[in-house]
Amino acid sequence: MFETANISIFAGSGGRIFAERMCRYMNKPLGSCEVIKFSEGNTFVRINETVRDRDIFLVQPIGMNSNDEFVEILFWMDAFKRANALSCTLIMPYFGYGKGDKKDEPRVSIRARVCAECMELAGADRFVTMDLHAPQLQGFWKKPVDHLYALPMLTEVIKRMDTSNMVVVSPDAGFAKQARKFADTLDLPIAIGDKTRTDHLENAKILEVIGDVKDKNCLIVDDFTISGGTLVNLAESLKVRGARDIVAMLSHNIISAEGVNKINASPISMVYSTDTVENPNIIGQQKFRTVSVAPMFAETIMRYYNYQSVNAMFSQLPERVVSAGFGFTGLEM
Repeated sequence: MFETANISIFAGSGGRIFAERMCRYMNKPLGSCEVIKFSEGNTFVRINETVRDRDIFLVQPIGMNSNDEFVEILFWMDAFKRANALSCTLIMPYFGYGKGDKKDEPRVSIRARVCAECMELAGADRFVTMDLHAPQLQGFWKKPVDHLYALPMLTEVIKRMDTSNMVVVSPDAGFAKQARKFADTLDLPIAIGDKTRTDHLENAKILEVIGDVKDKNCLIVDDFTISGGTLVNLAESLKVRGARDIVAMLSHNIISAEGVNKINASPISMVYSTDTVENPNIIGQQKFRTVSVAPMFAETIMRYYNYQSVNAMFSQLPERVVSAGFGFTGLEM
């Protein structure tokens, strides 16, 4: 189907399961490497096979252990370049520092820009990521960025439900544009929450809901959640306004253990998310379901490497991608 002879895929400590799913889809072995954490906090990385004149793809999200995962990326890029790799592409399914995309108060760092520049200086030639917190983050890199969206895979989940009485709900105006894409794809109406946040304590308050949700099943869509607070507050506001069943759908799931408890005690019946981050807090939790986007990344790499269009990754996914994405996480088709 695709020529991938000169590609080698390696995984950082936070991306191994995701990388293994990519390799299974591509029918390639995962490259041999290791990460050692020393007792004082230092990180050591080592490649255990030759990478000379090969196109390297490193899989590492910046997610549940942001600082360690970020520093590890820098060391990996340096190691690959010093081992004479032909090119180095960072497969970063989730960019946790994307939240720091602006200077919105005095004397603060634009953290996303700092991270982007450091990764380029360390040797990354290209980046592949998914659902950045703000699309304009792509401009923080001088090197090419392939920005994928979880929407095509997540909407495949919704298409298997009864959507006859469903409305898509955005938690705030900031995500309304992306929520509109969900609504248009599924041919559903949309409602928008009016959210305010006064500090960095990961707590937000829903002031109002714009749109008709009475006697409707609601699909809340967002890019990620940490505390679960926004989702729960919005779900409670929807219930007050007469909503029926409430389902949430996230591009990334980095929810804390406390957030899981909030969701379990909330009116939300199910939370669907992708596997961009391997989150131990949701394992075995009845209200959480995961679909894999690793096949999307793998398919994108193969098409990019073979000079073919990646347009299908943004609209109607090939059936083999959907089947693999459902199968890797055991989600029923």
